[in-house]
Amino acid sequence: MVSALNVINVSRVTPSDSPESFTLSLTFFDLLWYKLHPVQRVIFYRLTDATRPFFDSVIVPNLKSSLSSSLSHYLPLAGKLVWDSLDEKPTLVYSPNDAVTFTVAESNAEFSLLTGNKPFPTSELYPLVPELQVSDESASAVSFQVTLFPNQGFCIGLTAHHAVLDGKTTTMFLKFWANTCKRQQEQTVNASLPQDLIPIYDRTVIKASGDIETKIMNQWNSFLKMVSGGKEPDNPKSLKILPSQEITPDVVRFTLDLTREDIQTLRERLKRESSASSSPKELRLSTFVVTYSYVLTCLIRARGGDPNRPVGYGFAVDCRSLLDPPVPSNYFGNCVSASFRMPLTAEMLMGEEGFLSAARMVSDSVEELDETVAFKIPEMLAAFATLPPGSQVLSVAGSTRFGVYALDFGWGKPEKVVIVSIDQGEAISMAEGRDGNGGVEIGFSLKKHEMETLIDLLHQGLKR
Repeated sequence: MVSALNVINVSRVTPSDSPESFTLSLTFFDLLWYKLHPVQRVIFYRLTDATRPFFDSVIVPNLKSSLSSSLSHYLPLAGKLVWDSLDEKPTLVYSPNDAVTFTVAESNAEFSLLTGNKPFPTSELYPLVPELQVSDESASAVSFQVTLFPNQGFCIGLTAHHAVLDGKTTTMFLKFWANTCKRQQEQTVNASLPQDLIPIYDRTVIKASGDIETKIMNQWNSFLKMVSGGKEPDNPKSLKILPSQEITPDVVRFTLDLTREDIQTLRERLKRESSASSSPKELRLSTFVVTYSYVLTCLIRARGGDPNRPVGYGFAVDCRSLLDPPVPSNYFGNCVSASFRMPLTAEMLMGEEGFLSAARMVSDSVEELDETVAFKIPEMLAAFATLPPGSQVLSVAGSTRFGVYALDFGWGKPEKVVIVSIDQGEAISMAEGRDGNGGVEIGFSLKKHEMETLIDLLHQGLKR
């Protein structure tokens, strides 16, 4: 049975304290994302007290009023992207009376299915994330939705324009909002605000090298021309996002919880295999390297097919600490680049030593990271435009460092946090384990038959 969603109302939430207009230029980090699909998250909270009257009179009013006061510290989120005809790039502008869209809804979906660890249809998640208002002329920064599952709990859905904020800034805002909402209910509103959650808007902390912005915009122009069949786009300054791929009904979701012990088992296996190999080398076996290498190997094996088919991998790199001087951790906007390795061939990772081969490559990719990764964005865009058709290039959304399971709005820690938008490409999601004991939670979205193979491979590999 496909669940139904009843939209109760859609309203606008304005910042509680909105001064004059506020304009923020986009940096070269932001320009990487301006045409790409938004990031969609859903945060589930189990609450058996969540009756419709309690939802209407307590949950929704508290979320809305705390959102309003949080937006007064994060004004750009209530604004929109615009592109003036005289400007070479879009700008983020907040004007008085700008607002975010806030949808309130009720669902008859099975809460325990959506928050459990068994596969379920991806289509069940889409009603829980709000649309982002995007046109040729402007694009909203964020939109929100809160959905009730009567007597089971509720969820907060967030759709965020990636040219406005990265995962670090998104979770910083969510922590600020959660903190404000909880203090509001505890009537400790006057307590001092956590300084590490107050955003810094100073764009001069991002030092652009040479003409990198021009190079990125030129790459985008070339790419848009290519997808338009070789002709110039009708409106080169359109802010419309590239079309999303259609998700077929046979696509399912699955979450793997790797415990700290599982990760240590995999780490020891890599150490054994490396020391027994013909070219032993000390590897950087961090939790990320071990987890990502394992998942990468299992995903490529699950797809199977021609061993010579092109594959690759990539992962986002937070450049705040890599740049010189470092960018403050509470900087608002994007400060991520990516490390990519492509194209490889599937057989490199499908064989008996596939896991070790993946770990060697991912370990090297992490070891090589320095400030230069920030300035490789134009080359990265160019490489993506020339990928062979049908390439399986894995990427990662989220991070185990964001602390998403600490998002307590006053009704306890989340039951589950899901990144819905991993459907738009060969992506997985990563978060810290919910129990806080050093595990990792990995989200997958695949066609049902491929997911069944993947789940078998993931479990078999932990028994070796």
